[in-house]
Amino acid sequence: MDLTTLAGLLFAFGMMIMAFILDGGHIGMLIIGTAAMIVFGGTFGATAASFTLEELKKIPYFLKVIFTDKQVDYATVLDSLVDTADKARREGLLSLESQLVAIDNKFLARGLQMVIDGTDPELTRSMLEMEMEAFENGEKVGTDIFMTAGGFAPTMGIIGTVMGMIHVLSNLSSPDELGGAIAVAFMATLYGLSSANILWIPFGNKIKVKASKDLLLMEMITEGILSIQAGENPRVIREKLMTFLPVETREKISEQERAQMGM
Repeated sequence: MDLTTLAGLLFAFGMMIMAFILDGGHIGMLIIGTAAMIVFGGTFGATAASFTLEELKKIPYFLKVIFTDKQVDYATVLDSLVDTADKARREGLLSLESQLVAIDNKFLARGLQMVIDGTDPELTRSMLEMEMEAFENGEKVGTDIFMTAGGFAPTMGIIGTVMGMIHVLSNLSSPDELGGAIAVAFMATLYGLSSANILWIPFGNKIKVKASKDLLLMEMITEGILSIQAGENPRVIREKLMTFLPVETREKISEQERAQMGM
């Protein structure tokens, strides 16, 4: 479970509800079925109309991405690439085939397989970059879906409010009921704005952030594979690949190396 996603949602909704209660309201006032139908139903329908069925079928996958805490272990992949480079220099590229089954990262395994098969370096780079682009485009669909929902939700909220106000204005003969009717009408706007800014837009951003981390790892792997294919020195490869890492990861690896050297 991605705790930052869950904690952020609970905190945002919790603060809103707590402030409402402290102002004298009660939770029951926030639950209006018709407003929810207009906002959430309208948002879903408009979003669905904006994408293909194949793209919409990926929503469960994107929700899993949002709520699953997947750690990108740059350091482990870096060590694997350096060890592979050392083995390739000592025993030759064909010796790498025996360790492919032990590699969990499918992108890394495919790249090494191309190297073992003697694929031209430019073709290797091109194929790996195409796979990266396909991954990026696939993840962008998730970002686009939730960002689109975040754009529609406030508009649906306004539509719900306008519909509610039409109902209010058609019953001016009952002034005692106007206050409650107006409150119900504006609840649709609340649903639209809060769902857009607490759910849909943050969900889209979360997918984008996680995809960028995976892409950075894929870029590092691509450079490492090409360096192995070129027969570069493992120490040079390590220093080169370190530049791809986030600053905090780089500092952590440097501290571990100094500790191992007794410095």
